[in-house]
Amino acid sequence: MKRLPIILIVLGVFLLSCQQNTTKNDTTPKASETEKKVEYPKVVEFPSLDSLTITAHLYQIDESSPFILLCHQARFNKFEYSGIAEKLNEMGFNCMAIDQRSGGPIGKMQNETYLRALTKGLDIDYVDAEPDIRAAIQYIHSNFAKKIILWGSSYSSTLALYLGVELNEVSAVISFSPGNYLADQKGSLIDKLEGFKKPMFLTSSKSEAKYVKELLEKHQLGEKQVQFIPEGTGHHGSRALWINQQGGEEYWTAITAFLNDIKN
Repeated sequence: MKRLPIILIVLGVFLLSCQQNTTKNDTTPKASETEKKVEYPKVVEFPSLDSLTITAHLYQIDESSPFILLCHQARFNKFEYSGIAEKLNEMGFNCMAIDQRSGGPIGKMQNETYLRALTKGLDIDYVDAEPDIRAAIQYIHSNFAKKIILWGSSYSSTLALYLGVELNEVSAVISFSPGNYLADQKGSLIDKLEGFKKPMFLTSSKSEAKYVKELLEKHQLGEKQVQFIPEGTGHHGSRALWINQQGGEEYWTAITAFLNDIKN
């Protein structure tokens, strides 16, 4: 019985020594201390030209790759480009998808800029979204890239063409299903596009192709300028590129070729 306290003391010293050695040798920081969860896409906010707050998704892969501004179609929002933006990242492009005030929800995914505009009683027609796109161009120009590839869908693809003609910050335009329906407010795109020299990619559903062709009535397509007409029925707007979209492969083939051409 007298030996029991001695054994306990020896055992205690041994365990304390092991604990100290383990603490001394284990200098590797815990994963939770070194690994910060990266927000992707990153949610960013900035003011429109009239101070309305715009919400956007930033898909940035680095500080030097070409930058694409992604604008949605009517009744949609920045989630129109979920899946598309990630693929563009894989191709070597930074992207930002914005909520314009002229839009709406996609399922449960809300257009936050649109909701703010409604709360403030602001107009939300197609042309009312132009200041949002201009502000996004300025935001990217000030923070990420001096030249921007402007990508639009449906009504925003029409605005993208007007802004591509006007703004030096826009280096190229990608336009999914544009039309000349803003001619009374902004002048005819047929006239605006005459002699346009920047790279541009125009496309639509097959049935809409004739209306896109009308926009080029006074313009001869030049170097790095494309009107892509799908072999199949196709789709209206950028949703032609949605993951698993029927017929989407031919759109992806065409836009990939165009982007590789202007990237090099």
